[in-house]
Amino acid sequence: MIEAACHCGAARLTAPAAPTEVSECNCSICRRLGARWAYYSPRDVTLPDGRRTEPYVWGDRMLAFHRCRTCGVVTHWQSLDGTRDRMAINARLVDGLDWDHIRIRPFDGANTWRYLDED
Repeated sequence: MIEAACHCGAARLTAPAAPTEVSECNCSICRRLGARWAYYSPRDVTLPDGRRTEPYVWGDRMLAFHRCRTCGVVTHWQSLDGTRDRMAINARLVDGLDWDHIRIRPFDGANTWRYLDED
């Protein structure tokens, strides 16, 4: 079990295990956030109380990026279309991860929508 927490600790999420792989996306929001996304099924993640985070949605309205209402740190994103069994936690919020043993995959969300480390 891992716990991801914002800076002030008001918004905490739990997931069943530490990620073995994360994505770094270069889309307009992810590159500004500097997040490393660890993916999980929403059924496996305990989310903060809905009063603790505030969603940000824009553009094609596919994702809601959640931030702590107190300190403003982005904690996770969730799909809004209901067709994906996937959400992402900002892995940079998990203390004690061994980054030397986690694969960091660059994702081109700005142009091609594919991982840049694929052949």
